[in-house]
Amino acid sequence: MSDRNDDQKNKGCIDADQSRRTFLKTTGAGTLIAGTAPTFFIRNAWAEEAIGNFPIKGKTAVLGFNVPQTGAYADEGADELRAYKLAVKHLNNGGGMLETLKPSNLTGQGVLGKKVDFVTGDTQTNPDAARTSARRMIERDKVIMFGGGSSSSVAIAQQYLAQELGVIFMCGLTHSNDTTGKDRRRYGFRHFFNAYMTGKALAPVLAKNYGDDRRAFHLTADYTWGHTQYESMKEFTEKAGWKTVNNIMTPLGSADYSQFLTAVLNSDADVLVLNHYGKDMVNSLTQAVQFGMKDMQRNGKQMQIVVPLYSRLMAQGAGAKNIDGVFGTTAWNWTLDDDGSQAFVKTFEAEYGFPPSQAAHTCYVQTLQYGNAVERAGTFYPPEVIKALEDFEFTGGGTGPSLYRKGDHQCFKDMLVVQGKGPDEKQGEYDLLKIVEKVPRDRVVYPVDHFPGDLGPYKPA
Repeated sequence: MSDRNDDQKNKGCIDADQSRRTFLKTTGAGTLIAGTAPTFFIRNAWAEEAIGNFPIKGKTAVLGFNVPQTGAYADEGADELRAYKLAVKHLNNGGGMLETLKPSNLTGQGVLGKKVDFVTGDTQTNPDAARTSARRMIERDKVIMFGGGSSSSVAIAQQYLAQELGVIFMCGLTHSNDTTGKDRRRYGFRHFFNAYMTGKALAPVLAKNYGDDRRAFHLTADYTWGHTQYESMKEFTEKAGWKTVNNIMTPLGSADYSQFLTAVLNSDADVLVLNHYGKDMVNSLTQAVQFGMKDMQRNGKQMQIVVPLYSRLMAQGAGAKNIDGVFGTTAWNWTLDDDGSQAFVKTFEAEYGFPPSQAAHTCYVQTLQYGNAVERAGTFYPPEVIKALEDFEFTGGGTGPSLYRKGDHQCFKDMLVVQGKGPDEKQGEYDLLKIVEKVPRDRVVYPVDHFPGDLGPYKPA
């Protein structure tokens, strides 16, 4: 699928970026040497050269949106794609968060005078498929930036490809600590929060509501996100006094969790922690409730179920009866009343007829902030755009002051602890999660070297 214009498809037409022409004329900072390719010198003495798909050919800047259109996380992927299309619309025509983001150089007339267009791909919730699709976008469609994905293994695979090929990757929904930990890359940026933040924010709320003498059994998705989610929940619930009874790794895309739930029933656990996401969480939670786990007494206590990483889409899929009272965390919720959130919700609802999810929110913001970084850098040259994003702090994005930390490219912002609403509590089809606590970013921040990793160079080898 492609929304590229006919003039962009004319491979013989090369249009140098107007902003660089203006730069040469007005500052004299560039040097043109007869008989050689031009070299442009810009801010911080970086020399612009061909990296990835820079310089851009034609009058259109093409972005690539690689989302799970099939697989366990397809619902999130569909909403991500809606948000990406809306972001492109706003970059070209104004509206939405262009009215609230500060500081911002976005004008609603494209980016650096170029119309923004896009192509799409299907990650299939599979790292190999995601890399193949992303490489095709880069090599065939000449995307200048790509984003997307609703799986951390998919995000990490694409992030390494971005570093290899010199094309910036603005991560979509990825929650593993590894994305901005051991697998961090200079050409990747994450706006979404991570598993460590979930554990640190959620454990005190669980201890307050359920007590500090609890025995937890975890069922965990068997890939990078599940592993780090389990480790983080175990770390912080044990610090709160809980004991970890057991953990079972479950295959991504499982439909039947009965054997795993039977193991929970045969233990003395009084809390079931479901480190699952998307349709996996919908299936495991629904089946746990069918097993009667929410109605059981264990160790003289009411048995509880916890879903550390929540979303409105998952809550909708599981249903109000099943999510009733279940705690978890989210990056964002459509009911937030700040100006940025409501600008996004209003335009998204006008476009699609229902409110956006947290996956949509993070992909929308990522796209606008890439465009904003290009405008602030005055160039599409990837190393300069990266530098414009590093240690950049902004407001008006829907979650309070937000910072892309230079050392690991993790964005820090406020996050939410939420609880599922039951059939008698919810008001409307999409009113499914109650905000229990808005957790300030200062409470979940950690040192840059807490998770060892190396971003790599600004210029790919």
